[in-house]
Amino acid sequence: MATAAMRMRRSLALCYHLTAALLLLAFLHAPLAGAQPLPWQLCDSAAGNYTEGSAYQANIRALAGGLPRNASASPALFAKGAAGAAPDAVYALALCRGDTNASSCAACVAAAFRNAQQLCAFNRHATMFDDPCILRYSGQDFLANVTDNSGRFVAFNGNNVSAGAAAAAFDAASGRLVNATADYAAGDPTRRFGTGEEGYDATYPKIYSLAQCTPDMEAADCRSCLRDIIEKFTPQYFVGKPGGRVFGVRCNFRFETYSFFSGRPLLQLPDVLPPAPAPAPAAAEEERTRNRTGLILAITLPIVAALLLISTCVCFWRRRKSAERKPSVPLPYSATNPDDIQSIDSLLLDLSTLRAATDNFAESNKLGEGGFGAVYKGVLSEGEEIAVKRLSQSSTQGIEELKTELVLVAKLQHKNLVRLLGVCLEGQEKLLVYEYMPNRSLDTVLFDAEKSRGLDWGKRLKIVNGVARGLQYLHEDSQLRIVHRDLKASNVLLDSDCNPKISDFGLAKLFGWDQSQAVTSHIAGT
Repeated sequence: MATAAMRMRRSLALCYHLTAALLLLAFLHAPLAGAQPLPWQLCDSAAGNYTEGSAYQANIRALAGGLPRNASASPALFAKGAAGAAPDAVYALALCRGDTNASSCAACVAAAFRNAQQLCAFNRHATMFDDPCILRYSGQDFLANVTDNSGRFVAFNGNNVSAGAAAAAFDAASGRLVNATADYAAGDPTRRFGTGEEGYDATYPKIYSLAQCTPDMEAADCRSCLRDIIEKFTPQYFVGKPGGRVFGVRCNFRFETYSFFSGRPLLQLPDVLPPAPAPAPAAAEEERTRNRTGLILAITLPIVAALLLISTCVCFWRRRKSAERKPSVPLPYSATNPDDIQSIDSLLLDLSTLRAATDNFAESNKLGEGGFGAVYKGVLSEGEEIAVKRLSQSSTQGIEELKTELVLVAKLQHKNLVRLLGVCLEGQEKLLVYEYMPNRSLDTVLFDAEKSRGLDWGKRLKIVNGVARGLQYLHEDSQLRIVHRDLKASNVLLDSDCNPKISDFGLAKLFGWDQSQAVTSHIAGT
């Protein structure tokens, strides 16, 4: 029974920590448009609302009765219209994809009217995007402005093409196909519609694309509209992606590694890569493999032996230097336990070492400044990067207690906590040395328009789970219980792989902040 209760308590604690981490991120960023399945709606509440039974609603219903029929009957599968008079006039536009038949077009536009009135209930301005059709209605006359493509949705394939040269080659091939298809669509005088196909490689035998504008656009305006969304959104969202699309009312495009349109492609580009050369005869290949193996061994073995010798010498030298190193300052008390002195010595670093590593705490090396003091980037003589927190000189804590608790904090080891590597307590200086986090703090990524684009939902979930695991360790599993009372995005640091690590735990108790909140010997609050 006790074991079951403990498991339930730990599960509830983990849920609490996960919820806290989710709340930390939930308000900081909105999901990318297109995360939900089609259809996608764009509801503009700023344009105002209409009421049930109003003339505006009657005009929407009048257009819903005629526009599906008009679009499906048009050779261009396109219709626009207006109903009523100001201030209750409604203007609408419907465009079906160029490879859609008349019955599918009519059904899609009719469904779009129904969905718009449900998903954008009582909004005077609504836009619906679906695979076979696009619909927009508004109380403002937008029909005459054929170059207004505002209100766009972006979606992309969540997988990645192989990194490096392979991804760059795929991006070049898909970009060439998309632009060629855009040229074809702009040149189509009836539907302003084009589809394309291009042979690629064994992994992606074919790349397919589609581009379309509303048929009331001139060829130059159509190509300009497509060029704008291709050049704007491809670098932001489609680099290294095997598929993506941009929906706009006036123009749209899409590319995939599978066929997603009806009929044969209207444009066929030559294959990107030539056929692979015939394999060499088996005997010659075996001989080359044998020669290559011998050459690799002849080169590798001496190098490995040399590296082992060098590593042995370096390890011996470091151990000797470590044994010779003295504490930064003499201990101001007579310790009765030599083991305590040894553990403290293992943390102490010279002030001169840290001054050299940070270029005497140069402003150019300053990473930021928090409630406990400034943080500087440093590089040790061995090349190891570190972060040095220069604490404010407001601690009233005794040196004996301070060192003892620093050792306890240093013993907190978890993959989602920033590791305390060492300390320096020379003179008036109180310096903490942490492992360096190349991606800085979470807030610098979330609030940066460029960096946040690289933070996909897989990475976001990894960050949330990592923060929850770190809190679980501090609250439940560590030998020194710590309650982190200042968890925020700036206290979540990211390593080179965007793994989250919680920082600034334990500092409030160690350095005298918020002394009005008592801390027991079992639970430390920060």
